[in-house]
Amino acid sequence: MNFHNKIAAILFFIVFTLIFVSCTPGLDDLERNCQIAPVIVPTLPAFIPGEFELDPSTNLHKSGTPQEIDIETYRLEVTGLVDNPLSLTYDQLRCMPKITDTPTLICPQTFTDTAAWSGVRLAYILKLAGVQDGATNVRLTGADGYFANVSVEDAMRPESFLAYEWESEPLPIMHGFPLRAVFPEIYGSQWVKWLLKIEVQ
Repeated sequence: MNFHNKIAAILFFIVFTLIFVSCTPGLDDLERNCQIAPVIVPTLPAFIPGEFELDPSTNLHKSGTPQEIDIETYRLEVTGLVDNPLSLTYDQLRCMPKITDTPTLICPQTFTDTAAWSGVRLAYILKLAGVQDGATNVRLTGADGYFANVSVEDAMRPESFLAYEWESEPLPIMHGFPLRAVFPEIYGSQWVKWLLKIEVQ
């Protein structure tokens, strides 16, 4: 192989690697074939109840410090032990296959809440990212700094999902907008709100 051919081969390898790393299989097709209505971004209500008190605007209990997040710049980052790290926009999440469920959130000896949530299965996102062999844990971190850990097994359950809607409307800010975790088989302390990061460990 002469010098010019070697240079061409090296350049081809670099370009191919950049394209492979930056493009996640399936996302381009999702956006191209997706038709979703513009979202009406929620605002905080005039009254914000105290910790674990009932929110009269939703009949859900308030926990954590509400975070106001710019939906235009929002990204859900999926990193760690994955083959294809992801940086997902709100609309990309909304274009993924949708699930709706009405689980009961249980905070032992504190409160229970039952509501209809809609979103995308966490397993779908983790499969896009490509969880590597040996991974055992998934850490979810919210914009308020709160984080929770669940096992890969629990994260991959078909009933575990990331919700962007409550009662067919965008999540209220107080309850996690733009995205929160829903784990019907796990206590509410793992249902991270204002979700920004997923790290596979």
